[in-house]
Amino acid sequence: MKILVHGHRGCRAVRPENTIPAFEHALEVGVDALEMDLCVTSDDVLVVCHDPFVNRTICRGPGGAEVAPGLAVRSLTYAELGRYDCGAARNPDFPHQVLASGTRIPALDDVLRLGAKSQVWFNIETKMREHPELAPPPEKFAAMVLAAVRKHGVESRTILQSFDYRSLIAMKKLAPKMPLAALDDIGKEDFVTLARRAGAGIISPRYDFVTPEKVRAAHAAGLQVAAWTANKPEDWLALMEAGVDAIISDDPEALIAFLKQRGLR
Repeated sequence: MKILVHGHRGCRAVRPENTIPAFEHALEVGVDALEMDLCVTSDDVLVVCHDPFVNRTICRGPGGAEVAPGLAVRSLTYAELGRYDCGAARNPDFPHQVLASGTRIPALDDVLRLGAKSQVWFNIETKMREHPELAPPPEKFAAMVLAAVRKHGVESRTILQSFDYRSLIAMKKLAPKMPLAALDDIGKEDFVTLARRAGAGIISPRYDFVTPEKVRAAHAAGLQVAAWTANKPEDWLALMEAGVDAIISDDPEALIAFLKQRGLR
């Protein structure tokens, strides 16, 4: 059984997260899917960014200045957001990152264009649960994503994922065939219940919530299991033995090598 590899935020372990250099490297090492997060600017441009506020740890303002606290992506136009460098500062959690000074937060269009000529999948998360006031309404958010993936001809290899299941439900109405993934960071309900609530065919739990029993139940219900975000060989082994369908990792290159050694690639 082949286990699919999703590059988390591209390949955050070795390149600045959610940037073109990260997605380029992930494509080079052979990921099955590019995992990314979406926010929206004040002029309604979909941008690939995990945080609703410009991240002060990994981004710098014009001239290398510190980013002002609480600067919402939604408060900036796309042109204004382009003044921030999110490739010059290393994430302290990932000491092996290769920096890429001058790297901006990309538009979703840029990432879709990058991968459109390959066979890679796009696993796209709508960021809206913690700060719904900094995102479009779920129906509009889903429609914007759908328009973008159709524009680039990649609707058939796009997954929409979210912790806020409203955007998944909205997408199901707009594009019933698009795969949907219900994210879980709480771990109190069984996989099948969560997926059914979201109308999703994929359950995407935090990696340490996964057990063989939960995976078997999900598979029996016709669901796929994509675990996030596992970065250590011992965790990959546990997920492999549990029978997951996909692993989302910050270090997809190392994960691919690990799976190849075990005949799973």
